[in-house]
Amino acid sequence: MKTELRQKILGLGADVCGFASIERFAEAPKGFHPRDLLPNCRSVIAFGIALPKGLLMADSQLIYAYFNNFTSPQVDWIAFQTAAFLEKTYHGTGVPLPSDGPYDDWDEEKMKGRGLLSMKHAAYLCGIGTFGKSTLLLNSEYGNRLVIGSVLTDLQIESDELAAGICLEHCDLCIRSCPVGAISESGVRQKPCRMNSYGKNKRGFDTVACNHCRTICPMRFGLV
Repeated sequence: MKTELRQKILGLGADVCGFASIERFAEAPKGFHPRDLLPNCRSVIAFGIALPKGLLMADSQLIYAYFNNFTSPQVDWIAFQTAAFLEKTYHGTGVPLPSDGPYDDWDEEKMKGRGLLSMKHAAYLCGIGTFGKSTLLLNSEYGNRLVIGSVLTDLQIESDELAAGICLEHCDLCIRSCPVGAISESGVRQKPCRMNSYGKNKRGFDTVACNHCRTICPMRFGLV
């Protein structure tokens, strides 16, 4: 089943795919555990689509913003198709999760929100990657360019091995280069990051004014 599922998900357009049994989520915060969404969840499937390298090289944040937003619905479509495949083929339950919004958790003062399930933590526990000092997920092949999706299921699937870290031990470029000092060794403060990063141009189109932590990372393209 696991091999067939992986082939199916990659065939739907994902670049990476991994699996984790529910036991790996023992330290998930209350309210953000897979079983808070599916009480009989036994396994989590995570996968990702990699943004093209050129989006981190082009001198246009409009292009980056558009295709970053464009990719999330593609990831959600794969999650939906995967859940349907689980139910039709293996007669289990599949719950597709949104890769970004909507979600309920929001601290207005800190501008801090949490998704229904942390996609990057799901990806880590499924063996897809590890975290950089910027808290971005780092994958050995695709660097920090993955947009992650996830599906919960009541089927028992063996966990993949956890990934080896690729963040350079003595590198702190993302911390030193953040224009608003939002990144530190303790994590990322979302308010200054959001206020500096997201907006609209004069025409009203969504734009990303800053993704410096992503573009400056030596591992942005993986182990090339």
